[in-house]
Amino acid sequence: MYKIAYNEVLDESPREGRLQERTALERSIAMLQDAERAGAGSREAIDAIFFVRKLWGIFIEDLASSENGLPQKLRADLISVGLWVMRESEEIRLGRSSNFAGLIDVSRTISEGLQ
Repeated sequence: MYKIAYNEVLDESPREGRLQERTALERSIAMLQDAERAGAGSREAIDAIFFVRKLWGIFIEDLASSENGLPQKLRADLISVGLWVMRESEEIRLGRSSNFAGLIDVSRTISEGLQ
């Protein structure tokens, strides 16, 4: 699997880059909803948390890159959101939280912003 930097995708087609990100976020939302129904200790939860952490890890890495073309303030805000998602998903993984709703809401808000 090739890892394409956010700017490379945006150089080709800003709309396509946003669509790919939105599709990934929508997949994470669906997985989190399945996990919420199945419970924090379920296989669905494990899969959802793994996917969410990997996705946001990619987002954060790209947002931290000096080559990212987004405004600095927006990048910083999104990194903060991503770090919260990572912390909250870790709390769920460790059994100290079951806040799937918070992760779903944040993911939905970010996804809707990519329209």
